[in-house]
Amino acid sequence: MRFPPRKQTALVAATLVASFAIAAQAVGVPGGGDDTAQSPEPDMAAVRAALTESTELGAPGAMARFDGPDGSLTETVGEREAGTGQPMDTDAQFRIGSVSKTFSAVALLQLVEEGAVELDTPVNGLLPGLLPDDTITVRHVLTHRSGLYDYSNDMFAETVPGFEATRDEVYTLQELVDMSTAQPLTVEPGSAYSYSNANFVVVGMLVEHLTGQSLAEVYQERIIDPLGLENTAYVHPDTAMPGDHIDGHLTPDEAGEPLVDSTEQTVSWAQSAGAMISNPADLNEFTSALLGGELLGAEQLEAMTETQPTDDTGTKHYGLGLRRYDLSCEVSVYGHTGTVQGYYTYAFTTEDGEHSLAATANTSNNGDVNTALGDSLEAAFCGADAAEQRTASVEDGDERFVAPAEPDLPEGLQRD
Repeated sequence: MRFPPRKQTALVAATLVASFAIAAQAVGVPGGGDDTAQSPEPDMAAVRAALTESTELGAPGAMARFDGPDGSLTETVGEREAGTGQPMDTDAQFRIGSVSKTFSAVALLQLVEEGAVELDTPVNGLLPGLLPDDTITVRHVLTHRSGLYDYSNDMFAETVPGFEATRDEVYTLQELVDMSTAQPLTVEPGSAYSYSNANFVVVGMLVEHLTGQSLAEVYQERIIDPLGLENTAYVHPDTAMPGDHIDGHLTPDEAGEPLVDSTEQTVSWAQSAGAMISNPADLNEFTSALLGGELLGAEQLEAMTETQPTDDTGTKHYGLGLRRYDLSCEVSVYGHTGTVQGYYTYAFTTEDGEHSLAATANTSNNGDVNTALGDSLEAAFCGADAAEQRTASVEDGDERFVAPAEPDLPEGLQRD
C-alpha cells in the first residue's frame, strides 16, 4: 500500500490533463479553456467587495487568499469573533464543511488506483447489507447519484435547536447510515444527482474498511503529511480546533435574533462528509496539488474531473467528490463548497492547478452571505475586464450569466 505523494506520476498526470484540456477546447467541451494561457490577473478589489458584501449581509467577517504563479494575495474584512474587534486572519483555521468531501474522495480514489476497489463495485459487495439497494456502486456515492436520503434534513429542520441537539453528540458512521436508510431512496441509483451527506459517510466507511485505519490516520498519511498541510486536520470527535482559529457564528431561523457561537462542536453528524478544519493557504495547496496531478494518477484524476450537470443553469457540475463551475469568462474551476454550522467556504482552482482561491465567511444559515461570498470566484478567476463586461451585459438586458454560488435553501446547511 502506497502512502507517499505521487510525485513520480505528477508530471505524467499533468501532461495528460493538459492534453485533454487542449483537445476539449478544440471540440468546444465546457471546462476545456486554456486556463494557463488565458487566466487574467485576479481583481482583488472585487474580491474585497464580495467579502464586504458578505459582512454587510450578516457575517461578522470574511477573508480570501489567491495563489498563482506570481505569488499570494489576501483580503480580510470584519471580525474573527463577533463584537471583539479582532480582525480576520488568513493564517487561522476554520471548519471547512463539505470541502472535506474532496479529501475523502481523494483517499478512496487512491485505493481505486492501488487496486483495492473499483468504481463500479457495488457497495454491498464490500459492506454486505449496508445499503437497501445492491445496485448502488462506489461511483454512485462519490457522485451523489445513489439516492440515499440526506439524514441531515431532519437533524437541522430547525437550525439552532438542531445544532444544540447535535453539537456534543458522537455518532458512529453506521448510525448515520441507518438514519438515511430508514427513509426511502430519493432517486433510482444512478439516474440523477441528489446531494446527500449520507453518500460521503459511506465513502468514509469504505475508506476505513479497505485500509483498516481510522479516517484521521488516512487523511494524515495520504494527504496532509505528503502535502505538508500544517493547518489541516480531522479533529473528530474533539470539539475544539487545535490551533489559532476563526470563530463560527450560526444565524438563527428567526430574523433579528442574535448569532449563536458555534465554534466548538464535534461535527459528528458529518464526519467524512464535513468534519475537517484547514486554512486558506492549505486549501489552495490541496486543490492546486490535486488538479496538478500530485495526489492521483492520470486515470483517476480524469475520472474525478468528468462531471455532470447538477442543475439547469449549465454552469454547475459534479464529478467524483469534486465540483466544477463554469465562469462567465469561459474559465472552469474545480473544487468544493463547504457549509458547516458557523462557516461558509469556497475552495477552487483552475484546471491546471496554477491559480487557486480559498474564501470563507464566519456564519452560516444565511444564503445571502453564501451567494455574496461566491462572487469572489468571478472576481479572482475572471478579473476586472470580465466584471466590466458582465455589468454592461446585464445593463443591456442579457441575463445569460448565472452566478456560481449555490442557491439559498430553507435548511441553510446541508446543500453545499
